[in-house]
Amino acid sequence: MANETKAQTQSTIDPYKAIHVKPNPDGSITRTNNNWPKTPATPDPPHHIQVLSKDVVVNQSNNVWVRIFLPREALDQSSSSKLPLIVYYHGGGFVICSADIVNFHNFCFDIAKKLQAVVVSVEYRLAPENRLPAAYDDAMETLHWIRDTKDEWLTKYVDFSKCFLMGSSAGGNIAYHAGLRGALEVDDLLPIKIQGLILHQPFFGGVKRCESELRLLNDIILPLCVTDLLWNLSLPIGADRNHEYSNPTVEGGTLRVLDQIKRLGWKVMVTGCDGDPLIERQIEVVKLMEEKGVKVMSHFALGGFHGVEFTDPSRAEAVISQVKDFVFSSN
Repeated sequence: MANETKAQTQSTIDPYKAIHVKPNPDGSITRTNNNWPKTPATPDPPHHIQVLSKDVVVNQSNNVWVRIFLPREALDQSSSSKLPLIVYYHGGGFVICSADIVNFHNFCFDIAKKLQAVVVSVEYRLAPENRLPAAYDDAMETLHWIRDTKDEWLTKYVDFSKCFLMGSSAGGNIAYHAGLRGALEVDDLLPIKIQGLILHQPFFGGVKRCESELRLLNDIILPLCVTDLLWNLSLPIGADRNHEYSNPTVEGGTLRVLDQIKRLGWKVMVTGCDGDPLIERQIEVVKLMEEKGVKVMSHFALGGFHGVEFTDPSRAEAVISQVKDFVFSSN
């Protein structure tokens, strides 16, 4: 607790300004969308564009929709072989950003192109207007929609037996929790068969400060006061950062589900870098899975920062190459 008080008093950053939002009296926030440029889908792009994309509504009342990315080669091939499915959840601390932001669009575009996979990027409800578990509910509703859809891009080109849940930052947290739920709904999700989880710089937390959080207290990308604000806005009212949504290492139902993931033979990949204040949280989750006997591999790079792959093409290429090896490995 002393470390936490000291850390809070040292920070001089306004967390609301850092994420470009303003708090409202009713508990909602006003987001400044200008800071996150968006791009439309391209269902019929010029022929030199290698990946097509389109937006499809999943739940209109909750504004849940998906952006589907389809490699053009799938259209041109006479082969009947189908492509793996990557269900992707964007980052933003559960509070900001969307699936049509340029950075996430380009990242999914590159995954689809370099893996020759179909990517379904999910637009889910944001906190604080819709606190957790709303994002997890939307993640599962989307999996059910994929299961039942008649959309030709999925029915014609996807091998539903090769499905991976992937997310970046808060999206990595969503992929983890959607995976926990999916592990308990294996039969209900058929013909979807989840083979693994890909947690890209996943957003986890805890009440006790870890060394990397204190070392990078005033990190220019993700200072500690910002992670605190994001958890305060997204966790259920009254919950602290040791809630199971934030801290997977606490005793509770999520730990028991890891035994089911082990029995199912799913594999998990966790990526990160030591310039990210969250790295020790990510390492803790890897150790937890190893202790539970889950097949987990980790890639923790030197340097960098939280979200580095969205601004550094070489780092993005390295991570996507790791994802490719993971998806197409036999074990």
